[in-house]
Amino acid sequence: MIYRLLALNIDGTLLQSNGKIHKSTKEAIEYVQQKGIYVTLVTSRSFPSAKKVAKALKITAPLITHQGAFIASTAEKPVYVKRINEDITYDTIRFLEGLPCQIRLVHEQFSLANKLKLNNQLLAKTVFTSGDPVFYSQQFVPTLSDYLHDQPVTTPKIEVYFEDERDLKDAIQALRKMYTEIDVIQLDSLRLDIVPAGVSKLTGLSYLGNQLGIKQSEMVYIGDGLDDIPLIEAAGLGVSMWNASFEVKKASDWVTRSENEHGVAYMVKEHFRKQQPIEFLRKMKIIKN
Repeated sequence: MIYRLLALNIDGTLLQSNGKIHKSTKEAIEYVQQKGIYVTLVTSRSFPSAKKVAKALKITAPLITHQGAFIASTAEKPVYVKRINEDITYDTIRFLEGLPCQIRLVHEQFSLANKLKLNNQLLAKTVFTSGDPVFYSQQFVPTLSDYLHDQPVTTPKIEVYFEDERDLKDAIQALRKMYTEIDVIQLDSLRLDIVPAGVSKLTGLSYLGNQLGIKQSEMVYIGDGLDDIPLIEAAGLGVSMWNASFEVKKASDWVTRSENEHGVAYMVKEHFRKQQPIEFLRKMKIIKN
């Protein structure tokens, strides 16, 4: 099979556990791009945060961010954007404020979160070190619903961090019954993303593939999270990281090394070195476009 697109998750995949990108990973991304393979990032992160990673990897293609709700090369000119409307955002926030959780509205230009004392220090670290660049405005307010009452916001995504798994499960059940205008995506046992109905990483990647004329069977996807499973299953070659959960590995065609053992670079060397450059394949009329 000839693969024309490589899509990558960021956290737990491209980045090591220390939040850095290894030199071998950068070299691997450059290697596949030189072969004419389209490289993009697919992430739950905000666009500015993903763009920061893309810049380090010299990826200029549109990025699939906010769980697929915002696709762009530049924040000012998105290829695709879908938002949760003001009323649903407000009602969702009002409901979530009845549970002990950190709530973060993630816009492409800013984030807005509630001030909540987190007892779980690991959770607090997750919320406050999300990889957002210094120029990305992060504001914390005592009560989000009070703020939104006076200053309504339409956002591509709402992040919710829980301290208790039971609260997360209760929130999923309630939100799915309450609204048809939103979808709830579980990332792990304590984290939810809320996006507009019909939005996901997979729909985002499918949209970009359609724009480029690249079929899902011609795509390679590498990820490690529960929200990566649909993409791993749909891609021509679905790859999971060794640090992924058993459920994610089970869904994949191939399991590479962990993020700290340079799993992306290892996978690229194992698979893409066997494939001729796309331009050569076009000249030989093995592929049409």
